[in-house]
Amino acid sequence: MLEDLEKKLGVKFNNIELLQQAVTHRSYLNEHRGYKLEHNERLEFLGDAVLELVVTEYLYKNYPNPEGELTNWRAALVNGEMLAKIAGRLGVEDYLMMSRGETKDKGRARQYLLANAFESITGAIYLDQGEKGYDKCRDFIMKNVVCELPEIIKHKLYMDPKSRFQEVAQDRVGVTPNYRVMSESGPDHDKKFVVGIYLDEELVAEGEGQSKQEAQRSAAEKGLEVKGW
Repeated sequence: MLEDLEKKLGVKFNNIELLQQAVTHRSYLNEHRGYKLEHNERLEFLGDAVLELVVTEYLYKNYPNPEGELTNWRAALVNGEMLAKIAGRLGVEDYLMMSRGETKDKGRARQYLLANAFESITGAIYLDQGEKGYDKCRDFIMKNVVCELPEIIKHKLYMDPKSRFQEVAQDRVGVTPNYRVMSESGPDHDKKFVVGIYLDEELVAEGEGQSKQEAQRSAAEKGLEVKGW
């Protein structure tokens, strides 16, 4: 089964157990006490560092931009949302080993697990390939992560959604967006906010979140989609 994942990753492992460990979540061990491998958190720690170094090296060598811009671009390439998207594209979710409870969660927690698994896989490649570990990781990251950079720059995805929406709205229609709380529900420990993003009196989109800030961000993201910005 993991051989299929190897093909999707484009990496032939010398020690397939490293790849198996990379897709093993801590929760799986709680339900399988006799499991012989560790969970993937240490590999995640390693992969995170390798990923950041490869991306930083590429940006430094290929773009003369100021440090602040490069930092924003790097953050957009290696954030959890992006890595989860890439892991999803590679089909990593089909190979995740986790508890029954984690299996049922399809929301943000699953995205978090996918992003961590991508970092763990990067760490596993680095360890498995010996002297060629860094080069193999660089090839893997260039093919799957750095390829996203042109789209990030073109659509200014390195900016947070609220900043992007405001900049484009002011540029195209000369209006500064405003946010209004549409509804608020739930107990204090589990609040749910629905916020609308407006251009003057035009309701562009609504977003939900457990805080007003989170709901505003969601509304801005949806507003960008609605407007095709």
